[in-house]
Amino acid sequence: MPPRRRYAFRGGGVTIEEFDEEDEHEYDDADEEEEEAEDSEEEEEEDDTEEEEEEEESQTRVHISVSHTPRVSQDESEEKEKQIRSEGVCSTSGSQEEDVAWKPSETEGTSCLICMEVWTNGGEHQVCCLPCGHLYGFSCIKKWLKQPRSAGKCPQCNRTCSLRDVRKIYASRIAAVDDDAHKRILFLEAKLNSVEQKTASWSSKEAQWRKREAELRSEVNKLKKKIACMVTTNGALRESSVASQEKCIPGQKIYQEKNGQAPSCSFRHQGERLVNGGRIFDIDGGRQILLLARRLSGVGGTFVLSQMSLHSGEIDDIMLPPTTRAIKDLHISPHNNGLAVYGSLGKKLSVISLESHNTVLSYDLPAAPWSCSWDRNSSHHIYAGLQNGMVLVFDMRQTMGPLASLAGLTSNPVHTIHHLSANSTPTADVCSLLSASSIGLCQWNINGSEGRPSLVSETGNPGVCISSSYCPRSDHVVASYRPRVGSSDDTVSTQPTLTQTGANTIGVDGLHVCLKRRGFDSCYQKLSSTHASVDTIRLPRTAIIDFGEGRKQLFASCEESTRQLILQDPSTFTVSQRFSLTSHHPLQDVKYANMNGYTLLGLLTDDRLQLLRNESS
Repeated sequence: MPPRRRYAFRGGGVTIEEFDEEDEHEYDDADEEEEEAEDSEEEEEEDDTEEEEEEEESQTRVHISVSHTPRVSQDESEEKEKQIRSEGVCSTSGSQEEDVAWKPSETEGTSCLICMEVWTNGGEHQVCCLPCGHLYGFSCIKKWLKQPRSAGKCPQCNRTCSLRDVRKIYASRIAAVDDDAHKRILFLEAKLNSVEQKTASWSSKEAQWRKREAELRSEVNKLKKKIACMVTTNGALRESSVASQEKCIPGQKIYQEKNGQAPSCSFRHQGERLVNGGRIFDIDGGRQILLLARRLSGVGGTFVLSQMSLHSGEIDDIMLPPTTRAIKDLHISPHNNGLAVYGSLGKKLSVISLESHNTVLSYDLPAAPWSCSWDRNSSHHIYAGLQNGMVLVFDMRQTMGPLASLAGLTSNPVHTIHHLSANSTPTADVCSLLSASSIGLCQWNINGSEGRPSLVSETGNPGVCISSSYCPRSDHVVASYRPRVGSSDDTVSTQPTLTQTGANTIGVDGLHVCLKRRGFDSCYQKLSSTHASVDTIRLPRTAIIDFGEGRKQLFASCEESTRQLILQDPSTFTVSQRFSLTSHHPLQDVKYANMNGYTLLGLLTDDRLQLLRNESS
């Protein structure tokens, strides 16, 4: 039979021996004798031998790979032993090389710490444990405890134990989990659950946001379609308006028939701006800006001044004090100083800067102002016509109050006031004003703080004066009247039935009277008059458009029965042009300004501003 191998533990090392089966008993007897001898020697050793034993135990154990082949030749085993010794694996000299030294942490928990072989779940090398809890292969710990030097102690903790205390462990596989790693795993699992919950929550919110985004996109698309439809409709209306203006200008034919030539100036539609709550405006031709007074929508809406650039179309809102009430009149200074004056029903006359948007001056008045005007000769003087019929004169250098307070002929509101040109005043010390109230036109010659109005009687008594316009260069004045309802049988009989030609549009037969001032006194010459359809309730706005030297003026007014703006020669009231209003709201104001080489005419209603530009020949 081939020889067998055995391992003998002697002197802290392992000796490999080969033997035959028949010599096994003899080897065991010899082994017992040797053990008895060793026991007697160890009893004689002192405490220092115990320290040596501890050092020997700390040295590297022998790690021998045992082949599963039952037959191994003598030469092969000698060769293996030499190789092991050369590599220093079986050396007990305590080599300090770290790369070959055994590290318990590398194999702990998977193999026996005595023989460094993996333990098994059965057989001689079955995994077992000591009372202290350390694990070994059964065959290895059995031999270990039989050695005299071990004195029945655990190889790792030196706790006393015997072979009877060894317990075999019956398990298919043993794996010990690191406690810190286990806690870390639990922590990470909890964190993962939290992240998953947050992810689910954010996913739900994202779905809601995407749904809301889709709804908003749908609304935006609807609004875009609506805006496109409105733009198309407005374009069609504008084209039809322009076409109607170009196609039918009956006044131009009449004018050409009477005068032998067409008028020297004609206006064409330039554009329009949508506004909200437009009331009154003025145009500054030098700065190319438009100042608009409007009321914001809503119950108790506040009043603002909107400054619009005629070049870029940009609009800046100038917020007024909360106590500001409806603005009755507004004028930009003709002296190009960037100032504007406005009067409000809150009994305030205010001067505002168009550059800083700040209020420069604010005067408290005894009654609400219905009209205001700048002095054309002096940039410091302004005038105001009040609701109680008075006229106030202000010098902006005197901020405490008015320079003069003049009583009118009646207590009727002064709805229009004009400063007459310098060639219409008798002396440089006298200031002449032309005002209009329900009784008619009045001229004021003011010298210092004194002045008394005189009624312009040349107009006769055609009814209630509702508007007046004035041209400083030519001294033309046009006053508009409507009949006094119920004053006499003749007046009532001349009043036609009210005709409604549009939404909120009612016209009644009125009268336009043109006068021309002669000399320095209050003498006026009546040039012509014409019937017109005027508003029955409101005070309409009119204007005399002055194109400059060598060119005739045009009188602009609204024909309520046809909802048209009519341009006429003020001297003869011959119609030059007609323009249909693009809004169904009443005409609030009409103003013009001479720009660089052309004249701009503005028509203001509650919801839009219509701009017309002349084409000079």
